[in-house]
Amino acid sequence: MTGNLTIRIEKSFCAISPASWSRLSGTSKSSSETPYNPFLSHAYLSALEESGSATAKTGWLGHHLLLEDDKGTLIGAVPGYLKSHSQGEYVFDHGWADAFERAGGRYYPKLQCTVPFTPASGPRLLVCEGYDRDSTELTLAAGLQEVTRQLGISSAHVTFIAEDQIAAFEEADYLHRTDKQFHFINDGYENHDAFLETLASRKRKALKKERRAAVENGISIDWLTGKDLTEDIWDQFFEFYMDTGGRKWGRPYLTRKFYSLIGERMPEDILLVMAKREGKYVAGAINFIGGDALYGRHWGCIEDHPFLHFEVCYHQAIDFALARGLKRVEAGAQGEHKLARGYLPVTTHSMHYIAHAGLRRAIADYLEHERQDVEQMTEYLAEHSPFRKGERQQEQD
Repeated sequence: MTGNLTIRIEKSFCAISPASWSRLSGTSKSSSETPYNPFLSHAYLSALEESGSATAKTGWLGHHLLLEDDKGTLIGAVPGYLKSHSQGEYVFDHGWADAFERAGGRYYPKLQCTVPFTPASGPRLLVCEGYDRDSTELTLAAGLQEVTRQLGISSAHVTFIAEDQIAAFEEADYLHRTDKQFHFINDGYENHDAFLETLASRKRKALKKERRAAVENGISIDWLTGKDLTEDIWDQFFEFYMDTGGRKWGRPYLTRKFYSLIGERMPEDILLVMAKREGKYVAGAINFIGGDALYGRHWGCIEDHPFLHFEVCYHQAIDFALARGLKRVEAGAQGEHKLARGYLPVTTHSMHYIAHAGLRRAIADYLEHERQDVEQMTEYLAEHSPFRKGERQQEQD
């Protein structure tokens, strides 16, 4: 309780009013303060729950923190889940859990505040437009900490946060963790060729050759969005997802129903890049369209062709972003191979509240060294970008 404000936990995201949620910053296209983030939309988060992808059964029990005034009006929120494992998060804390449990502690359940299975940065302290952002964010960060203590659990982890929300968590004494991703930054290029002209000659020739080779076997590329996203298309894409997801993770995270739900509820926010050969789709990648960014998520294929993954996931994403005038492409987690294709290293951030004093001290020491390592590696990779000297794109930190 903070003044006339009350914090409560809602276990079912589907119980939250779509209209109330859409007034929070970044969750809808009508937001004037924060660019639209499709992963924070009611359509996306409710689809994860309703489809059976993120539920108690899969280890993602909803624990969404809602900040309301004395009339029950939603003025702030943090999407959260009580987790019984550390899968599907992309910020790895398995070592922390193992060490704590070997010492006799109980690491799980933990509170994970993020978008399940989605390593894309965005606001995690969501504030209703018209309310004081700084004070509301501080209330949410402190409230999340208090909820963790009241539940008697080991920790709360807020991952892939927007950089401008770090200060609120630091004031509440969370630990700061960094990592890196690779993003394409649109410097106002007219088209892909204009972007290529900023690369060193050898790199430019290599990428042109790569793009030609990717479609040599009679492959054509389609962009599908909106009404193009039929159930038949989703059946085909889900086959790709299951093939790659089964090999990569053992058990894919998302259900077939999830794709039907997002195709119904947010079709204009989705781009499928699909590769066709001999009249049949053989590979594809799903992207989500935000207010200022294209977010690449995952891909799959049923035929292997040289360089097709790079074409479908990275080059086509750049083409689409330039055509739409989007500021950047976020190509998901990890992948130094993205650097050669014009995606520069950027720093990602997460904040962690550790309840146990001894565990907190050990993790704080570890994170201090890890941040230094991440910074050094990011600087090293940026120095080895494919851009011509003097024309390198501005790096995001």
